[in-house]
Amino acid sequence: MSVPETHLPTKPDLSGQPIERVQRDGVEYVVLGTAHVSRASVDAVKALLASESFDAIAVELCESRAQGMRDPEAFKQMDLFRVIREGKAGMVAASLVLSTFQKRLADQYGIQPGAEMKAAMDGAAELNVPLWLVDREVGTTLKRAWHSVGFWQRFGLLGGMLASVFERETIDEKEIEKLKQGDMLESAFSEFANESAPLYRSLIAERDAYMAARLREEAGRSVTANPCKVLVVIGAGHLKGLGEHLRIQQADPSDTVAELAKAPPKAKWPKWLAVGLVLLVFAAIGYAFHRNTALGAQALRDWVLFTGGFSAIGALLARAHPLSIIAAFIAGPIKPFRPGIPSGGISAMVEAWVRRPRVADFENLRDDIVHWSGWWTNRVARTLLNFFLVCLGTIVGEYTAGIHILKNLF
Repeated sequence: MSVPETHLPTKPDLSGQPIERVQRDGVEYVVLGTAHVSRASVDAVKALLASESFDAIAVELCESRAQGMRDPEAFKQMDLFRVIREGKAGMVAASLVLSTFQKRLADQYGIQPGAEMKAAMDGAAELNVPLWLVDREVGTTLKRAWHSVGFWQRFGLLGGMLASVFERETIDEKEIEKLKQGDMLESAFSEFANESAPLYRSLIAERDAYMAARLREEAGRSVTANPCKVLVVIGAGHLKGLGEHLRIQQADPSDTVAELAKAPPKAKWPKWLAVGLVLLVFAAIGYAFHRNTALGAQALRDWVLFTGGFSAIGALLARAHPLSIIAAFIAGPIKPFRPGIPSGGISAMVEAWVRRPRVADFENLRDDIVHWSGWWTNRVARTLLNFFLVCLGTIVGEYTAGIHILKNLF
């Protein structure tokens, strides 16, 4: 007796979806390449979970990005004082800038970027199978990308990031197609990643190797009984590279992970240049006192006025509270005597104390920073802006003071 057609099981339609199956060390990795702004990718994840049985599910997420998806409102609990004190203001600002790019995509196309990753995470919970977070921490990736390019290219990166925040036009179809075949981080820096081999390596190639090693690492130490089939959900731009690394990697996966997870060493020349300048200026001030007390007093006054004045101008441009401006003026001249504590940090902490951010500031932060005015009206954003502008003002003040003092002496 034939079964009515309406009762026949339907096979999920995965045609056109980039899927690669890789066998390695007794494990079959079903690697699904997804588009970060495509509903079809979300459907593909759900279809694979419904049609095949998996012992684990791996996603192209690090712990911090996964936590952001699990609890999108977690940033509202951010301790602004701790962020500034621990020197993480730059990383928070960079994350906020990237989030504006994602928000524009969500508003324009009606789907949150990374929805397919969320579907995979939800699937792992529903099926009660292990979830593997295999991507490198986004902070480490951004640091390695920053340090991979030259001094002048960094200005281009900063300019591109700032332009992406205040861009008012809709994202055209060409950019969307790039995103469908690429990676969220690569897309945010697409112009520079395509032109810079070191930047491409840190944003894409290194992560291909890292994720392949993480998959091998997790498979080797999994608490499940010899996992034999793993669903891997990654951006389509990583599909080829990840597949190749899964096949050819021979090094111990833990060693590969540890090597690629290292934060890049900070360049020493900027520090030595700054120290050298300060020592030169202080030597000049001492020499001025040796020649003439009045001349020495004038040199010392110039140091205080220029470093403190430009620091205060930075706070003023950020529309900081008068107490924050005073703190910037005081902190600027004594910066050499308190290494590791930037003048911007002191002024920003005063700003956060005097104008303590409200709940609404955290709630509206991502919406506010899309507009120029939001950086000054939102108390969280203004505190971060105050930090950067005061630090910049102090640097300008130090060089200006040094040139002025040396010019008067010689």
